[in-house]
Amino acid sequence: MRAAQAGVERRKLFDKLFVLLGLVVLVAAFAVLFALFLDLLRQGAPRLDWDFLTSYASRKPEQAGILAAWVGTSLIMVVTACVAMPVGVAAAIYLEEYAPKNWVTAIIEINVTNLAGVPSIIYGLLALGLFVYKLGLGQSILAAGLTLALLILPIVIVATREAVRAVPRPIREAAYALGATRWEVTAHHVLPYSMGGVLTGMIIGLSRAIGETAPIITIGALSFIAFLPTPPLTGEFPFLSFAWLKDAFTAMPIQMFNWVSRPDPGFRVNAAAAGAILLGMTLLMNGIAIWLRYRFRKKINW
Repeated sequence: MRAAQAGVERRKLFDKLFVLLGLVVLVAAFAVLFALFLDLLRQGAPRLDWDFLTSYASRKPEQAGILAAWVGTSLIMVVTACVAMPVGVAAAIYLEEYAPKNWVTAIIEINVTNLAGVPSIIYGLLALGLFVYKLGLGQSILAAGLTLALLILPIVIVATREAVRAVPRPIREAAYALGATRWEVTAHHVLPYSMGGVLTGMIIGLSRAIGETAPIITIGALSFIAFLPTPPLTGEFPFLSFAWLKDAFTAMPIQMFNWVSRPDPGFRVNAAAAGAILLGMTLLMNGIAIWLRYRFRKKINW
C-alpha cells in the first residue's frame, strides 16, 4: 500500500514539474516575442505614421511607404483563406468520416502529414509551373493566393481532422439513432462541435502564410510598385469586381526584403516599421479568428 501511495505521489510530482516546465517555456517564448516587437517599434518609430501607411514605395527612404504592400498582403490573405478553408475542411471531413480505411487512405494520410514539412520554396516552384505558366494566371494576386493556400492546406487538414476526431462518439450515435443521415450528422453535429479546432488550424496556417516570402518571389511578385490593384467594390451592380485577382502585386515581406538589402540606413528604419505593422496585422487577424472561435464554442453546450 505504501509503495502504491509513493508511486502516486511521485507521478503527481512529475505532473507538477511538467506543468512548471511548460509554464517557463511559454513565458520565455512570449518574452522573446515581446522583446522583438519592442525592438521593431523602437527602430521603426520615426516612420510609424499615417504617411507611411498611405504612401507608395520610393527611392527616397523618407518618402517611401507601404500602401501597395499592405493592400496586396490583405488581398492575398483573402484569396488564401477563401481557398484553403473550404478545401481543407472538405478534405479532412472526407478522410475522417467517409474514406474507407485501407492502404490507399493510409498513403494519402501519410503524404498529407509529410506535406506540412515541405519547404515553402518547393510550393513556389510548383506554383510557377502550374499556376503561372500552365494555367496562364501570370504574376497575379490569384496565383499568389493559390500558392499560399497550397502551402497551408496540409496544416488545415491535419488540424481539422484532429478537431473532428475529438468530437465524442455518443453525439454521432445519438444522431444516427434518431434517423439522421451521415451528411446530417456531419453538417449539424460534427462540424459545429469541431469548429473551434478548425479555426485554430486556420489561425496557424494564415499566420505562416502572411510572412512567407520565397513562394511569392518565385512566382514573380514585384518588389517596387506604385499603384493599387483594381478595387474589389464598385458603385454599380453587382457592386463586386474580381478584376483585382489578375492584377500585379507586391507584399509586405517582399517590401521589407527589398529595403533591408539596400545600403541606406533609412531603408532599414522603414523595414523595421513595416515589420512592426506586419506583426500587428498578424495579431489582428489572429484576434479576429480567436474571437470567432470563442463565439462558436459559446454557442455549443456539451
